[in-house]
Amino acid sequence: MKLKWTNKALSDLVRLHEFLVVVNQQAAAQTVQSLSAAPRRLLEQLRIGEQLEEFGPREVRRILVGHYEMRYEIQDSTIYVLRLWHTREDRSYNVL
Repeated sequence: MKLKWTNKALSDLVRLHEFLVVVNQQAAAQTVQSLSAAPRRLLEQLRIGEQLEEFGPREVRRILVGHYEMRYEIQDSTIYVLRLWHTREDRSYNVL
């Protein structure tokens, strides 16, 4: 399996860091490290996340990393990290 981040997921990571760094630089760095490392677990436990049926027939799943939600998609031999956000964020604007 390969792991790839979409541009949207990378933008989410930058956005979260920029929001946190103003308040606490150390927390911002730790959060980004944690979120960056989390998808590696998926390489060993591919279907650990809850499947989101509303995206069927695509295999889109979600995992929680602390207070953050990460969505990913399994396509053939690749795991795509799609989006991530804090669970308290208003994400009605775009979920994928």
